[in-house]
Amino acid sequence: MKSNQLKEVALNQFALHGYQGASLASIANEVGIKKQSIYAHFKSKEDLFISTFNDSLENELQFIKQFMEENHSVPLEEVLYNFLNEYLGRYQKDHNMSFFMRTSFFPPLEFEEQIKIGTNTFVNELESLFLLVFKDRKADLKSNLAPESAMLSFLTIFDGLLVELLYGFPNRLQKRLTNSWNVYWQGITK
Repeated sequence: MKSNQLKEVALNQFALHGYQGASLASIANEVGIKKQSIYAHFKSKEDLFISTFNDSLENELQFIKQFMEENHSVPLEEVLYNFLNEYLGRYQKDHNMSFFMRTSFFPPLEFEEQIKIGTNTFVNELESLFLLVFKDRKADLKSNLAPESAMLSFLTIFDGLLVELLYGFPNRLQKRLTNSWNVYWQGITK
């Protein structure tokens, strides 16, 4: 149980302060143990960080899979637009998502390769999940548009919106979401 508690507290610390700014002493204190006791569960701060990142990756994928399951019968336009709004809206409210995004976009140099592998796992899974959505609703697309092309274009917009989420301001994010969505939807359906 302490391992999970440590990872939960570490997730919040890493999300708020990054790898360098998070302190094992603060994490241990918040869990109610001595700093040295962390080493009974994790070899090092690095080990705790990577374990926390891997859990956050799984949690993000689980969120998306659950969203897809709950929206399996929703029309394509609605499921895609709702996904963008819901996923982007989680950033300020969900430490798991903010930690995962910050770490994926700004990995600590010493973990860059490991984080890239995890982030690529996330992207590959996203592509698989959304390809199924587009294949299941192929009738909503232009007759000559391949589901894979529609999926890749959608995820490219999603990537751009994530960058805006991290670097921009909420009003600009909403403006970009609304405008890019309108152009995208018209392009794949008319």
